[in-house]
Amino acid sequence: MIKLSLLSVFVPTFFMVSLTPGMCMTLAMILGMTQGVKRTLWMMLGELAGVALVAVAAGAGVAALMLRQPELFALFKWVGGAYLGYLGVMMWRSRGRMAIPLDSVELPRATRTQLAMQGFVTAVANPKGWAFFVALLPPFLDASLALGPQLAALVGVILIIEFICLLIYAGGGRTARKLLGESGNVRLLNRVAGSMMVGVGIWLALG
Repeated sequence: MIKLSLLSVFVPTFFMVSLTPGMCMTLAMILGMTQGVKRTLWMMLGELAGVALVAVAAGAGVAALMLRQPELFALFKWVGGAYLGYLGVMMWRSRGRMAIPLDSVELPRATRTQLAMQGFVTAVANPKGWAFFVALLPPFLDASLALGPQLAALVGVILIIEFICLLIYAGGGRTARKLLGESGNVRLLNRVAGSMMVGVGIWLALG
């Protein structure tokens, strides 16, 4: 298991890093605006699965190999970025399942699977996330102890912190929707969310 002295350093370090605006946090805020916090939980589920995969791979040394294979990231980045960009354009036009309907007609909404996959792809396709875990995890692993229990404990802490930060951002998105929605500016809200989504797509593809 992880020593308490190490956790006392690891928890605030990772919390500050996780709370910093990034692709996944921005995505949580966007979906908090357009889908609501409750439905955004499905995106969070996928994102947390992706973060867990990356963290375990980093702890096991797989990430070091992946970082030496940039063509793998190129595929993830461009496909994922193009998809997010497409969703952003559709939201900007107040169309598609991610956008808020302009009238009272109930349009088909994004499915749970679509939301979860969106979070998973965004987490796994971010090379900065892989590099971050490669740099962060090793100093907190004790070579004299079994790797499995240590890694499981750290990943558990990481997922709890990440989930809290995602909720904070999704709540901020919900607040923005409430403020703009009360003024009847649904189209503006869709355009703000859509522009941010396109930005995340570009960030993912070119980052």
